[in-house]
Amino acid sequence: MLLAFGLLRAGAAHAHALSPSLLMLHEVGRGIADVTWKTPSMRIPGTDVRPVLPAGCTPTTQADVSEDAESITARWRVDCAGASIVGLRVGIDGLAAAKTDVLLHVELADGRSIDTVLRESEPFLAVPAPEDRLGVVRRYGQLGFEHIMGGYDHLLFVFGLLLLATSTRALVSTITAFTVGHSVTLTLAVLGITRIPPAPVEVLIALSIFVLAVELARAPDPTTLMRRAPWLMALTFGFLHGLGFAGTLRATGLPADAIPLALVSFNVGIEIGQLAFVVAVTVLTAIARPMSVRLPAWSRTVPVYTMGTLAAFWMIERALPLVR
Repeated sequence: MLLAFGLLRAGAAHAHALSPSLLMLHEVGRGIADVTWKTPSMRIPGTDVRPVLPAGCTPTTQADVSEDAESITARWRVDCAGASIVGLRVGIDGLAAAKTDVLLHVELADGRSIDTVLRESEPFLAVPAPEDRLGVVRRYGQLGFEHIMGGYDHLLFVFGLLLLATSTRALVSTITAFTVGHSVTLTLAVLGITRIPPAPVEVLIALSIFVLAVELARAPDPTTLMRRAPWLMALTFGFLHGLGFAGTLRATGLPADAIPLALVSFNVGIEIGQLAFVVAVTVLTAIARPMSVRLPAWSRTVPVYTMGTLAAFWMIERALPLVR
C-alpha cells in the first residue's frame, strides 16, 4: 500500500480544515432578492473572492456585516428592475487565485431551491428553470462524490481501515460499519435533529485518524478491541465523519420539494467516491506488491507514521482557533 499512500499524501495536507465560501440569494419578490455572502475568516493571503451578481441588479441597502470566530458574513438587498432572476447569471470572481470553491444557494419566489458548487472551471451559473427529479439526483450525487474525493482527511481514515482489516470479510464489515455510521449522523445533522458545532467536530475527525494511526503503528495485538472488532471502531468514528460530511450539505441546503431524494443522492455520491477510492488503493497495492518485497522492512511503517503526522498536524491546526 506504500505506492497508493504516496499518491494520496501529495494532496492530503489540504483536507477540510477551511470551509468553503457561501453565496445565497433569496428572491423575496419579482426582481427583489436578499443576498448573503459568507466567507471563512481564514483564507490564502493576497486573495480576494467576490460575488458577481446579474447585470442590472443594483443594491438597495447597505451591506450589514457580522463576524464570528469562523466566518465573515455580509447581507444586503438588490433590485433587478422587476425581472425574475431565473435565466440570469450569478458567479464568483477570483476563484483561480484563491484555489477554492464556493457553495451557491438560490431560493426563488416560485418556491424552488437551487444548490451548486462554483469552481475555477465553472465560476458562473445561469439560474435554471424548474429542475426535474433526475436533475436533483444528478446534482446532489455529484456534490457528494466531489465532497468525499476532496476530503483527504476522510479518505485517509478509509485508507487506515484498509490497513487495519486483515481479511476480505473484515474489510467488508468494517467499511460497511463506517458507511452506516456516517450515513446516520449525516441525516440527523442535515435535518436539524442533531446540532453540534462544526469546529470541534473537525478536531475530533483528525483525532480519529490519529488514534487509528497509533493502533496501526503498534505491533499487531489480536486482543485489542480495535483488532478484534474493527467494525465497531469504524461505526463509532463514522458518526463523527458523518457530522463532517453534513457541513457542506447543510451549508448548501436541500430543495424544499425533494429533501429525501437530495439527501439520499448526496449520500450515494459519497459512497460511490468511497468505493472508487477503496478499489483504486486495492488495485495499486496489488501492482506495487512485487516491488515492495525488495524494500527494507522499515519502509512499511512510512504510510502509518505519515498518516499519524498528518492527523496530529490537523488536530493542532483545527484546535488552535478554539483556544484563542
